Amino acid sequence: MMTQSPSPASLLSAAACPVLVVKVGSALLVAPDGTVRREWLASLVDDIAARTSAGQRIVIVSSGAIALGARRLGLPKGGRASLEDAQAAAATGQIALSQCWAELLGDHAITAAQMLVTLDDLEDRRRFLNASATLRRLIALGVVPVINENDSVATEEIRFGDNDRLAARIAQAAGAGGVVLLSDVDGLYTANPKNDPDAKLVESVARIDARIRAMADGGSASGMGSGGMLSKLEAARIATSAGAHLAIANGTHDHPLARLAAGGRATVFTAGPQGKGRKLWLAGRMTARGRITVDPGAEAALVKGSSLLAAGATAVDGKFVRGDVIEILNAGGETIARGLAEYDAADVARIMGLRSDAIAEVLGYAPRSSLVHRDQMVML
Repeated sequence: MMTQSPSPASLLSAAACPVLVVKVGSALLVAPDGTVRREWLASLVDDIAARTSAGQRIVIVSSGAIALGARRLGLPKGGRASLEDAQAAAATGQIALSQCWAELLGDHAITAAQMLVTLDDLEDRRRFLNASATLRRLIALGVVPVINENDSVATEEIRFGDNDRLAARIAQAAGAGGVVLLSDVDGLYTANPKNDPDAKLVESVARIDARIRAMADGGSASGMGSGGMLSKLEAARIATSAGAHLAIANGTHDHPLARLAAGGRATVFTAGPQGKGRKLWLAGRMTARGRITVDPGAEAALVKGSSLLAAGATAVDGKFVRGDVIEILNAGGETIARGLAEYDAADVARIMGLRSDAIAEVLGYAPRSSLVHRDQMVML
């Protein structure tokens, strides 16, 4: 659903957004020859320093390590020819990347800190809380954390794959009120503007539905990064579900944050009300152990705030055990909720479709009244 555009200047100002996450894409930070675009980066740091002086705390999620490392190591395809190349390039480039940020922020008497995280660090509840505690302490100390995925150890199975979604998860961990994804595009268009001259910029999105998702293009325009518009929509879903507004803005110009604040073109995804901590963590998770499909009656009950009962389940998929995170799908295959399973997958398969009073007859016991309790579930 598209609405009248709220102003990024007001939604993401220091007064309205005490903590802001800024994601910088590889195509902005690294030139085609593999060198840092230092003058542009210095202009961005000027913007960050101005916002810091105004009382806003900034967290940076920075791409670029693989591209920088690939140049130094002479690796083909920007260091992405193989997983091993990407890991080696990341290990080499991360040093140069962190040094660059530290030097430029230091010119404004701002202390930088580096945090490297993997998907597992934010998908595991305890590790998420540890990362959150570190971030919030750094912010309280006036330090600017510079975050990147730890690509030197991450594999295809345990990685974010792009820093758009990482930025949204970091916003959740940091308790940020807003996220700015600086990219090489103005925002979300009704169609790919490179192919359709009639494509129009969508200035505001209040809800990410099928119509909005159909507008996204999964490719990375520069060929240097790993995230396209689909990853940005997923980032917007994660951020807004955690109560943080998210803006996709063109960062190719100097002073991109100042430009955005002055009314620069962007797409703003507005956040809904913020939920409780565990539910926010569930909403932001990117992985699940399994899925339960429900009938229309159960879907309607979930929307009204009910727990998921066995009677409303029609199918189960995956190998999960009690306490694992699972997704709940409607009859059309759309993920409508995420929660913690109260039963193992094998038991769900035996009791789905049954009323509560029949569960004990099948399992020999009925210790829990629901497949997923409403207190351990979040609607998406």
